[in-house]
Amino acid sequence: MRQFLRDFLAYGLVSALALGVDVGLLMLLNKQLHLQYLVAATISFICGAAVAYGLSVRFVFHYHRLRNRGSEFTSFVLLGVVGLIVNAVVIAALKELAGANLLLAKIGAAGCTLCVNFLLRRQFLFAPKHRTPNPQEPV
Repeated sequence: MRQFLRDFLAYGLVSALALGVDVGLLMLLNKQLHLQYLVAATISFICGAAVAYGLSVRFVFHYHRLRNRGSEFTSFVLLGVVGLIVNAVVIAALKELAGANLLLAKIGAAGCTLCVNFLLRRQFLFAPKHRTPNPQEPV
């Protein structure tokens, strides 16, 4: 449990940096370049995910289930698609249904996305597989 909490806190810090890239780019694309907010949110999210991967494998996760880094990055991004869906749904719900402004909607989405991405990525990419005990083996 201690390692899980350490990983979560470190991932939170890494994600905060990636979120800075994500939010900054979102505001630039939407407010300055006038891209539709969900298109801008998708582009900025992907850029933030690239930052999150680089920092995560450098500073957070020290065990790698996949030995091939290309496969690991691809899997990291594919798992991030779930986070991207959560991101878009929460932003749209908060903006359209609750009337929140884009920045507040993004902050709400970021919290949800952080938890989803951490749990998925840690479970499937960066945590050792736990051996299930064989009931036939003596304990």
